[in-house]
Amino acid sequence: MTPRQLGFLTAAVALVADQAVKLVMLYGFGFADMARDARIFVLPVFDLVMWKNSGISFGWFSSESPAGIAALITVELLVVAALGAWMWTSARRVFCIGLGLVIGGALGNLADRFIHGWVADFFFLHAFGWNFFACNPADIMISAGVLLLIYDSAIDTRAPERQGAG
Repeated sequence: MTPRQLGFLTAAVALVADQAVKLVMLYGFGFADMARDARIFVLPVFDLVMWKNSGISFGWFSSESPAGIAALITVELLVVAALGAWMWTSARRVFCIGLGLVIGGALGNLADRFIHGWVADFFFLHAFGWNFFACNPADIMISAGVLLLIYDSAIDTRAPERQGAG
């Protein structure tokens, strides 16, 4: 399997896994029927919540209007297309897996936004009176993908496709 194929497979698996977990949380555990800020205690630093995020990271650029949702969907589609094109040109495995995680996570959140008009966040981290963030599986995959991209850039500053180019 080529790195490119592995990256696209990773994106597909990430998308399916994200949507499966969200379906279980929303309908299996009944989060879809809970109030917007419902919270279930799990650990002193972790709760399950039902947050309907109508914006992007950390709720920035929040919009519940049809035009705002359409704008966010359009931007997300353009970013996913650009990342897919970037992955298409690469021959590095770790890089393609990292981009695949980012693309799959972005598509998972895009699917939420398209279906519901918001992204479902369930996992809430907090400690010592500080509220860190609420996230979902797609956000975790995007973060893991970015870490892999950083790792790839640190271990291989001269990519195979650029070696010998002069």
